[in-house]
Amino acid sequence: MKYYFIFSFLLMTSATSIAQSYNLYDADGKRHGKWQKAYENSKQLRYEGNFEHGKEIGEFKFYKPSSGNTPTAIKVFSKKTDTVHISYFSQKGRLMSKGTLLNKKRVGRWEYYHNNSDKLMMTEFYKNDKVDGEQLTYFPNGQLTERVTYVNGKREGRRFIYSEQGALIKEFTYENDQLHGLTKYYDPEGILLIEGSYKYDRKDGIWNYYKDGKLTEQKTFPLRAK
Repeated sequence: MKYYFIFSFLLMTSATSIAQSYNLYDADGKRHGKWQKAYENSKQLRYEGNFEHGKEIGEFKFYKPSSGNTPTAIKVFSKKTDTVHISYFSQKGRLMSKGTLLNKKRVGRWEYYHNNSDKLMMTEFYKNDKVDGEQLTYFPNGQLTERVTYVNGKREGRRFIYSEQGALIKEFTYENDQLHGLTKYYDPEGILLIEGSYKYDRKDGIWNYYKDGKLTEQKTFPLRAK
C-alpha cells in the first residue's frame, strides 16, 4: 500500500509538471515557451507553438474545430524578422497553398494546388499584399492554361489562354486592368478565328472574322475617345 501511494504521488507530480510546462509567461507578463490553446468548451486544439518573450518563434500549427490532429495551417515564424512562411491544408491534410507573409501581408511567390491533388494549379507573385508579376495557371495534367502579368494588383499587357493540349486559343491586351488593345481568338488547331481591338473594355474599330483561315466578315464598332 505504501508503494501504491508513492507511485500515485509521482504520477500526479509528473502530470502537474507537464501542465505547467505550457502557457507560461516571462517576468514582463509576455507569453514565453510552449503554448497551446483549445476552442472554448472543447478539447480540440486551436493552435500550438512557441513564444519567445511575446514573439512567435518557429512552427505554429492551427486547427479547425473539426480537424482533429490534422492542422489546417502551419506558420513558420522567423526569429529575427517579421517574415512568416505559411502553408494551408485541407482537413484531409493535403497541401492547398503556400507562400510568405511580411507584416501580415503577402509577398513573393505563392503556390496553389488542385483539389484532391498534389498538382500545381497556379503560381503568382505579391508585393505588399497585391499581385505583382507573372501569374501562371495550369491544368491538372501540368499543361499551362493561362499566362498574364499583373502590376500593383491589376492586369497589364498581354494575357494568353491555352487549350489542354497546349494550343493558344485566346489572346488579350490589358491596360490598368481593362481590355485595351489587340484581341485574338483561335480554334483548337491554332487557326485565327477573330481579331479586333478593345478600348477601355469596349470593342473598338474594325473586327475581322475568319473561317478556315479566310476572312468572311467584318464588323465596325464606334471608335471611342480616350
